[in-house]
Amino acid sequence: MGSGQSKDKMYCTRYLNGKGPPSLTDQAEKSANGKINSEIVNGNQPDNGRMTITHLRRNVEGYPDCDTIQMNFEFDNGIQTEKHPNPGQKYHGLKTVAFVPQNHEGRKVYWLLEAAFKHKLLFTVATTSTGEEQVTFADIPLKTKASGGHDSFSYPDPKYLKTVKNILNSKGIK
Repeated sequence: MGSGQSKDKMYCTRYLNGKGPPSLTDQAEKSANGKINSEIVNGNQPDNGRMTITHLRRNVEGYPDCDTIQMNFEFDNGIQTEKHPNPGQKYHGLKTVAFVPQNHEGRKVYWLLEAAFKHKLLFTVATTSTGEEQVTFADIPLKTKASGGHDSFSYPDPKYLKTVKNILNSKGIK
């Protein structure tokens, strides 16, 4: 160590007077009490949305041993608020579905997506390529096809559940 200092002494002087990082115990306690990263981001999803679920007795591709949770989303036509790109203008609604496998990890993702919906994070209002204002997906990926694809909206996708949990976690949804 040089100059006769012990590792213990160096540790003690480095963290005197609380100038070091919190201990792992303190970090875990704060996290458990919701004091670290507890702020949930709220989105600009229209207020008139509805989310329901349906239990399907079939699997999504890539999860052959479990049923499926189908999330049903519906938004009526409406008028944009100050949270949207063109306040006061009309927008077209949306009716769509999303799927997760009904296993432990899939149910966890469902609960997280439900929380994200309540915090108005799943959908937004945007202008389409034809110039119309429309409810559309925000930046949280949803699987709208239970099978048959290699696009970002389809199963199979072995990384989807982990990816969406990470994205939701970054927005405070845990």
